[in-house]
Amino acid sequence: MISLTPEYLRPKLLHRERNSHKHDYGRLLIIAGCETMPGAAVLATGGALQSGCGLVRLHSTARALQAVVNSFPSAMLSEEYDDFFHTVPEKLERYNTIAIGPGLGWSPGTLNSFMDLLAEARSRHIPMVLDADALNILSVLSDWTELIPPGSVLTPHKGELKRLLPSKSDEERETLAWELCAEAGCCVVMKGYHSRVFTPNGTCYVNTTGGPGMAKGGSGDVLTGLIGGLMARGYSAEDAATLGVWIHGYAGDVLSAERTEEAFSSRDLINKLYLGFQELYK
Repeated sequence: MISLTPEYLRPKLLHRERNSHKHDYGRLLIIAGCETMPGAAVLATGGALQSGCGLVRLHSTARALQAVVNSFPSAMLSEEYDDFFHTVPEKLERYNTIAIGPGLGWSPGTLNSFMDLLAEARSRHIPMVLDADALNILSVLSDWTELIPPGSVLTPHKGELKRLLPSKSDEERETLAWELCAEAGCCVVMKGYHSRVFTPNGTCYVNTTGGPGMAKGGSGDVLTGLIGGLMARGYSAEDAATLGVWIHGYAGDVLSAERTEEAFSSRDLINKLYLGFQELYK
């Protein structure tokens, strides 16, 4: 196992050219939120906009889009004309990465649309970040590892991992995580205290930031947006996952020191992500 520290992560950092523009830094498509869970879309979008990615577009319901406009006017918007995800956005080839899952919900049409999205992303070699309800949908599909575009990142917490790998002990799930990485050609972030990142080449990274103050609804949505943005920015799945969990955890550590572990929310994490970048770019 490799511990994620600033000294280890700094050589992985990308830098911006002075003579550059937004299209040099990637496009991320986020599919998140539904009529009853618009906040997840706000949190994922906010995390992505702190990643350095050039353009971030959210595909969601009208209610979620309005919430995002109020918080993050620099995000681009794509409207879903139903209460849940039913329509695959057009021109997926525009995007470097797709992040899907936070607050997605589930309706009869969502499964079919999700399958269509996976197939098109795989055919176009677009890596994905899959979280929350995207993982829950995967868990009911057979041979789901064959559906995921190579170079993707899965970000399950303990409950989601149990659904993906039922009837296994925690130790067996950890062993299978490596096998899944190799089989699907993706990285798996096992979220929790000292989150671990498993990679297709058999490496396991252990995060050294973060704590129990982050055990609140929405923290993972911010991480999904952040990792997705880093991948669109140009980082590999492995580098985006490792940088993402460290920066995300660092923001939580700052807030815990400033406000105690009790008195901050997942929304507050977004405004502190820059401090993790600042620490690494010293």
